[in-house]
Amino acid sequence: MLAFLINTNLFISFAAVAFTMQAQIQLGLPPEFHPYLFIIFFATLFEYNLHRLITLAYHKNALKSPKHEWLRENRKAFYVLVILSVLGFLVSICFAKKEVLIALFPIACLTIFYTLPVYRIRQKLLRLREVPGLKIFMISSVWAAVTVLLPLIESGTQPDVGHTVMMITERFFFVFAITVPFDIRDIEADTHAGLKTIPVVYGEKASVSLAVLSIIIFMTVAGIHYASHDQWWQALAMVSSGIITGMTILSKRLQKFRYYHYGILDGAMILQPVLVALAFML
Repeated sequence: MLAFLINTNLFISFAAVAFTMQAQIQLGLPPEFHPYLFIIFFATLFEYNLHRLITLAYHKNALKSPKHEWLRENRKAFYVLVILSVLGFLVSICFAKKEVLIALFPIACLTIFYTLPVYRIRQKLLRLREVPGLKIFMISSVWAAVTVLLPLIESGTQPDVGHTVMMITERFFFVFAITVPFDIRDIEADTHAGLKTIPVVYGEKASVSLAVLSIIIFMTVAGIHYASHDQWWQALAMVSSGIITGMTILSKRLQKFRYYHYGILDGAMILQPVLVALAFML
């Protein structure tokens, strides 16, 4: 079951929803299902599978790699999944607030342009993800902004600017930390493709140190943030999440696990909401 959820990108889509519902709690809102949660789910499912569509269309040789084994053997199921994600997204936006859609539009465009070729250099079409050093910052920024701002806009409440900025900052550094190991894994492929990612430029050791530093910044900001609001239960949950995630990034044993990246690291965005929800209930 876990393999199916990971290979279809349903796992990361559920993680996106959980990460957003966590924001509901942290913003003082009742944890509820709203149309924007379904938008986030189907948009995440489509965006992550869009990478595979690009692979099928332009990089057929990449299908031979173990990374694309499921896609190779389940093309029909993959196409059905893509169609369902588009249909689900279109139905969801019909029920969403206009303000939510307006806020989502520029972020959605940025996300699509991240994957699709949008500009040309020396007769070669390039994607935003291929701009040196931009990839990881775009991923972290989009995840942080979407999962915090959409619940806030949906609620229609007057935002506490300081509180909101702190939440976005926490999430940026958290997502940044768990994204670095993905770039470390792809050093060889990115080097061959000419992509200037952080691990390609600075090496694996420096990149791991940067990921750990990012987790430390996340824990520091979160600890100060929630302790200053006398919400020690949230501070404890967030710091615990940071410690577990940091240990996961450093663990050589876990890195040998087949689903280390798409299961364990992505699962950190499910673990954190679970810890926050448990702390909230207790």
